[in-house]
Amino acid sequence: MAKANPFQFIQQVRSEVSKVVWPTRRETLLTTAMVFTMAFFAAIFFFLVDLVIRFGLEGVLAAASS
Repeated sequence: MAKANPFQFIQQVRSEVSKVVWPTRRETLLTTAMVFTMAFFAAIFFFLVDLVIRFGLEGVLAAASS
């Protein structure tokens, strides 16, 4: 792969950056809200799964120690 001189490199970088479609403020806020919402629901789900497993394990250990 041929190396470009620094001036050509900067031109190529600017050309590629101009092709990027940047999200609008609304899209960014909506996506952020969706991420926080999904993280909240995932935390609740794993909390409940952990709770069920803990109660089940405590029940099994209590029955085994009796």
